[in-house]
Amino acid sequence: MFPYFPFKREILFKQYQSPLLFIFLLVLFSGLVGFFLIQDIQKTTENIENIYLTQPRLPAAYLKLNQGTLFFVGDIMLNRGIKSVVETYGGGNFEFPFFKIADYLKTADILFGNLEGPISDKGKNVGSIYSFRAIPEVLKGLKFAGFDILSVANNHIFDYGREAMEDTLIRLKEAQIEYIGAGFSGKEALSPKIIELKGTKIAFLAFTNLGEKSWEAKENSSGIAWLSKENLEYSTREAKKEADIVIVSMHFGQEYKNQPDSEQKYFAHIAIDYGADLVVGHHPHLVQPIEKYASGNIAYSLGNFVFDQNFSEETMKGLLLEVIVVSGKIKEVIPKQIKINNFFQPELKD
Repeated sequence: MFPYFPFKREILFKQYQSPLLFIFLLVLFSGLVGFFLIQDIQKTTENIENIYLTQPRLPAAYLKLNQGTLFFVGDIMLNRGIKSVVETYGGGNFEFPFFKIADYLKTADILFGNLEGPISDKGKNVGSIYSFRAIPEVLKGLKFAGFDILSVANNHIFDYGREAMEDTLIRLKEAQIEYIGAGFSGKEALSPKIIELKGTKIAFLAFTNLGEKSWEAKENSSGIAWLSKENLEYSTREAKKEADIVIVSMHFGQEYKNQPDSEQKYFAHIAIDYGADLVVGHHPHLVQPIEKYASGNIAYSLGNFVFDQNFSEETMKGLLLEVIVVSGKIKEVIPKQIKINNFFQPELKD
């Protein structure tokens, strides 16, 4: 049996008629609002897309105007076998070593390399069988290739003594090629060269701890920038105050090793910790790994670029590091393989 309710159907309907009608109207109103809202969003989206398609793409144009390209190459030695090849096959023209790659190098806004040894007709050989001194005519080749800045902080810059080293600095300046890693005083040797590229200030520093400690530039005497924790910290932090990007070149490590040693890692890492954005290494004559560390990049060794070490396949290779800079920051680091042919000319590897 169903329970008995003492209410008539009419009374029950009237009692619940108003709430049911309210709910129905609320659902209908919400549906209509949602429909028109969706239509409005679709129209707005279409308008935005039309604006984007019909207006210039400002980000791409902005990047083009504010993007710069830097090239970094390895060891450059223009004496000994290189000089012989230039005289025998290049008619004495020191543009010859760069014939195969000069056009590509000139596409960079800034071209950097390590000058292995002095450029001078002065000084005396210190006695090593591996002493280098390039004749002043090689400057024509370096200019032809498009070099803007060279590190001279290495174990060969004193091969013909202080006189040849100082003469090298003078000749580079006269040729309008910047040098880093040495100077006529300690202050100059430890100071960055700052180049402004499309609104971005880039500071270049160079150091080495190879050679004699007596080669270190002092307050009133010429010499090289000696690689030490104190010098590295001072110079890097000071450079960071003046520039958007700080690049540190280090001539360090062990010859003919394809992996960085603990000392290389130590100095490269603390350089980044002190504010460097990129560390570029030379000296091993072999290519070593590229590492991402914290907010910076480290290329431990770029190997050879122009060198006469044809006794092994590995010493006839190198890296060209292409660095893309956009609006005050390094956007990309791209390694490109270099091969050195039988005439000691670097070429891009296919």
